[in-house]
Amino acid sequence: MTLEICASTYQSAINAQEAGADRIELCSELAIGGITPSYGLLKTVVEALSIPVFVLIRPRSGNFTYSEDEFEIMRNNIQLCKDLGCAGIVSGVLNEDNSIDMDRTKALVELSKPLPFVFHRAFDWTPNPFESIEQLVDLGVERVLTSGQETSAEKGVDLLRQLKEETNGRIAILPGGGINSENIMVFKTAGFSEVHASATTIHPANEAPSIPMNSSKFFDESVLVVSDEKKIKAILEKSK
Repeated sequence: MTLEICASTYQSAINAQEAGADRIELCSELAIGGITPSYGLLKTVVEALSIPVFVLIRPRSGNFTYSEDEFEIMRNNIQLCKDLGCAGIVSGVLNEDNSIDMDRTKALVELSKPLPFVFHRAFDWTPNPFESIEQLVDLGVERVLTSGQETSAEKGVDLLRQLKEETNGRIAILPGGGINSENIMVFKTAGFSEVHASATTIHPANEAPSIPMNSSKFFDESVLVVSDEKKIKAILEKSK
């Protein structure tokens, strides 16, 4: 089986290659589902690795419905990845009802060429997976990363299998979400030729800080966090 590792740091990328992984999906911030890595991380990893480096193009956490400015950022990042020699693009855009935004996703697919395009786990939010998978086939998407619309790919294996049978090789179904050495045979037995895993271990880095930098109110995919003009002006007025 082909093993893709979701690597969110330089060391993770190096470890993936040293362990024998076939390719990586490079991102940052796994805790929020991943966002586009920095230029510095992209350049360093592409230069260091000999295995293919696919890159997540996602400008922020939260939902997958983007403003025109955010979409422009995504386009710029795709071009940057092509210029740096990345092997593939992982991205996607949804409408407000979580159906696939065909126009914008098509634009990203076209811009990514000749690199292969992978539609990421935004697929797991779509209301009709069978309609959505056919739309992705029509758009020329090479593969879709999905947990089978469940909290883990193991729980979603029935839908994953159905999607694989329904598409019959017209698009690759890449199971991802909680895959490890204990359940990998579930996917091999089901006939999948590739899987996606993070294979992470949590290491204590230092003494637990007394002042946390994480904010629990931001870890909510049903909200968008935006700096507010009125609040900024109020601070400036009070500070004069």
